[in-house]
Amino acid sequence: MRIVAVSGGLSTPSSTRLLADRLTESARDALVASGHEVETEVIELRGLAVAVANNLVTGFPPPQLATAIEAVTGADGLIAVTPVFTASYSGLFKSFFDLIDPDALAGKPVLVAATGGTARHSLVLEHALRPLFAYLRTTVAPTTVYAASEDWGTGGDEYTTGLPSRIRRAAGELAALVAARPAQETPRDDATALERQLSDLRFD
Repeated sequence: MRIVAVSGGLSTPSSTRLLADRLTESARDALVASGHEVETEVIELRGLAVAVANNLVTGFPPPQLATAIEAVTGADGLIAVTPVFTASYSGLFKSFFDLIDPDALAGKPVLVAATGGTARHSLVLEHALRPLFAYLRTTVAPTTVYAASEDWGTGGDEYTTGLPSRIRRAAGELAALVAARPAQETPRDDATALERQLSDLRFD
């Protein structure tokens, strides 16, 4: 099984990347504990910003971006983490998912998460992120994770303020959704997503 996380963090170091790493690790541990072999990958959008902009203008993804898109669409489970900008997801985060075919993520288990400076922005998970992935027809895990600055290092249980407990709970739900989903068919060749799109074009 393959778990891919998308981190929309722009800074270095990034709390968004840190949250993506912890969610990925926890989901992997949950799947391994239930007897599955798991590969993980974290895609940082910060390094793909220029490629994303070029794709929006030209309609064609550069090789590095095409590889990232193929990793996301081919994953058994997806973790999507964005920083909060102006009470919503970041523009780079949204632009990346705008480049993915609306049908490519249908039915895919997704865990959504966000980071921000204050807990007042936590509703971004419900009014922005969940609707986005509902539109893409994914299966969004019931528990979402928001990490404000003061959440790092907190205790508590999974229903209150403890970030580690919320991470374990959400990642466990994602792992259960991934394990319950039928295995995806293996592609018959090694063609990239772009090559497959071009092969489907008709010029007559």
